[in-house]
Amino acid sequence: MFMSVTFNKACLIDKMKTVFVTVGTTSFDDLIGSVTSDESVKALIGRGYTDMVLQVGRGSVPDPDRCPGLSLQVFHYKDSIAEDMRNSDLVISHAGAGSCLEALRANKALLVVVNDKLMDNHQLELAKQLQDDSHLIYCTCSTLSQTLRDMDLSALTTYVPGQPQNFANFLDKAVGLV
Repeated sequence: MFMSVTFNKACLIDKMKTVFVTVGTTSFDDLIGSVTSDESVKALIGRGYTDMVLQVGRGSVPDPDRCPGLSLQVFHYKDSIAEDMRNSDLVISHAGAGSCLEALRANKALLVVVNDKLMDNHQLELAKQLQDDSHLIYCTCSTLSQTLRDMDLSALTTYVPGQPQNFANFLDKAVGLV
């Protein structure tokens, strides 16, 4: 009987799935509010996620009871979020180039949420291009819960770094420097 209990615990540990959410160095309370909404939490649980780690930057810390069914950890900043990304099964990120590249280099499934309230939104162009290349899926805060329900992470392809100049040229063009 003892071995059966140990085996079951091991099976439960293997099935734990973590989503890591990052807003970068600014605040993006709309993203945090959308990802902790009832609809998004239900979609994540429906996909088997058990844990959510939120990096909220300068933003507000959500009520810990807001995500029933998920184990929730929240922090503002760390020296590095690399370990949080490594330990996650899904990264949900703002569309900042640094955060996107860090998740892609970590070879993590990436869902980018574009802040459609920004003026001259170069982040949208970046997200569109990387989605066109099948490296990520992007949405907005208003479509996040539906995207979580419908997304097909198996369609994503591995990002192969090695041509940073191409990426830099794309960014320069996207922000109007070229």
